[in-house]
Amino acid sequence: MQAPDLFATAPLTADPRCRVPGAAWPDIDASLDARGCAVVRGLLRADECREQVALYGDSRHFRSRVVMARHGYGRGEYQYFAYPLPPLVATLRDALYPPLAQIANRWQAASGLDTRFPPTHAAFLARCHAAGQQRPTPLLLQYGPDDYNCLHQDLYGEHVFPLQVAVLLSQPGADFTGGEFVLTEQRPRMQSRVEVVPLTQGDAVIFAVHQRPVHGTRGTYRVNMRHGVSRLLSGQRHTLGIIFHDAS
Repeated sequence: MQAPDLFATAPLTADPRCRVPGAAWPDIDASLDARGCAVVRGLLRADECREQVALYGDSRHFRSRVVMARHGYGRGEYQYFAYPLPPLVATLRDALYPPLAQIANRWQAASGLDTRFPPTHAAFLARCHAAGQQRPTPLLLQYGPDDYNCLHQDLYGEHVFPLQVAVLLSQPGADFTGGEFVLTEQRPRMQSRVEVVPLTQGDAVIFAVHQRPVHGTRGTYRVNMRHGVSRLLSGQRHTLGIIFHDAS
């Protein structure tokens, strides 16, 4: 099935739980199967993006700050939110999880894996916390000129939800240039395939955290996925990352 180029257009309602209409999910599902990623256009309004960016300078919202160059992760920095999460971040995390859990469970079955994900995010977090994964993982990332994010996977512990979401908070061409979101896919005995995902302010990309199932001529097999951000040429770029499992 050929996935469309525009996967969903979000109505600009006040409640972010209503931003991805039910009719959009079959296209999102198809794109995730075809490419390992799907784009939701306009998930956040411009004012909501600015509000999230403004949080970056207030340390009260965060539990830790990471300077990428110190760890070989690239250049730039990010901060992990502390609990309680900002209301918009918490709402998006809880609202996006149930439809993504249905896709995740289908992927688990196709991959021959026994683990299944509960229907609510609260139930999944209870599983993480019982296993010692109690630190929140949603984060804000900040890039300046020549900054980039090396290809990586956000795993954090034994319990890993196989999908995550990144929302671009800055406007390409106005706030920054360069800095494209990039995915790579490594299939067995093949060279890596690269997917560059163009986004504009408020757009979200849903993508595979670690692996995804691919249907081949000899059955279904798992491919390895990594993601990153190419070098920023100018300006400043902010991104909201929504990871559904917590960290140990």
